[in-house]
Amino acid sequence: MDHGHLHIDRSTGDIDPASRAALRAARQGERRPSKGGRMPVSVYIPTPFRKMTGNRQHVEAEGADVREVLADVDKQFPGFHSLVFGTGDAVPAHINIYVNKQEITSLDGIATKVRDGDEVAVIPAMAGGAGDQPRRRIGALTPEQVDRYSRHIIMPQVGPSGQRKIMESSVLIIGAGGLGSPIAVYLALAGIGRIGIVDFDTVDISNLQRQILHQNDDIGKPKALSAKETINAYNPDVEVTTHQVPITSENALAIIGGYDYVINGADNFAARYLVNDACYFLKKPLIDGSILLFDGQVTVYLPDKGCYRCLYPSPPPPGMVPSCAEAGVLGALCGTVGTIQATEALKLILGVGETLHGRLLLYDALAMEFRQVRIRKDPKCVLCGEPDDPSAKVTELIDYDAFCGGAFGHTNEEEQKAADATSALREQSKV
Repeated sequence: MDHGHLHIDRSTGDIDPASRAALRAARQGERRPSKGGRMPVSVYIPTPFRKMTGNRQHVEAEGADVREVLADVDKQFPGFHSLVFGTGDAVPAHINIYVNKQEITSLDGIATKVRDGDEVAVIPAMAGGAGDQPRRRIGALTPEQVDRYSRHIIMPQVGPSGQRKIMESSVLIIGAGGLGSPIAVYLALAGIGRIGIVDFDTVDISNLQRQILHQNDDIGKPKALSAKETINAYNPDVEVTTHQVPITSENALAIIGGYDYVINGADNFAARYLVNDACYFLKKPLIDGSILLFDGQVTVYLPDKGCYRCLYPSPPPPGMVPSCAEAGVLGALCGTVGTIQATEALKLILGVGETLHGRLLLYDALAMEFRQVRIRKDPKCVLCGEPDDPSAKVTELIDYDAFCGGAFGHTNEEEQKAADATSALREQSKV
């Protein structure tokens, strides 16, 4: 079925009525009615869950509401309910369910009614990619800079003034891995004035399948150092600051506070929640991305307009969501998702276009399909809202390793590596 001509309101994520009618008619033409005459609902299955559905991207299910539809999926594919809901019947905080791109908590929750031709999507969270510094001021561009950035300068949305904005800006990249690599390369090529790299790991041969910042000769070298060398090989004018430490509650505010924008390519949930909370407290724009298998997610969080906790109030239980090291990831997927993150950062710097704020972009590489769902600020978010229980409000950085399950032991290799490095850094600071 051709989805290429759907008209979607980018501010709301809604399909316009004419396109929706055409889509419903096309779907009804593709499907056979059930015995009772009802048309099945289409349920979108993300890559991490497709092991339960025979690697199907969509399955058809029947029901009057979301609960019944998912129960029918479980009837067809026993174990699906446990995979999504765990041992209970409530939707876990690390799972979001959408009906026609609208999150069900803004509707009637699991009791949300569905109609013929509707789509239900089950989307899990994925982990896998000093004070303010004085702003650089750029005067007239040199002849070499005019030549280097000429394809930017001739664009009406950029021009010389926009290029100067790019060159005056600073961006912090969390992780020099699969996502951090294309982010860093394209920001360096664009001429970002200062790029910060946070990464405590060393280059391993298994990284080279996807991490384009590093080459074979870099094996064994600190990733942050390898990243700096590659960035400056592309553009020697870019100032690169390396932070060869795990980001922790003790150093996050100092590190993040020195940059204008933050891009998260972390490969573990503890770092993802930590960076989110620190950006909220510091009022820094955050461009968040994650990858696993063939799936990617990207969104933008602007100061005081929602945060990662609004989307995923708590992390999945240890071991429920596999890491890239455990489940794998398509190397080229990193390039697609990371490049989108870099693009969003440049749009924010230039003040042009519509960012992904308020929208979660979902990329399914197997189907070669992009979709977007609306996300909203949760008025009861424990970080950026007013929770029912005031004592639950997060007012400072916490122990994120314990929050994400470290107190009970990690089953995720990348989570464990980050937790061990954080513990070692804290022990060193006590000496």
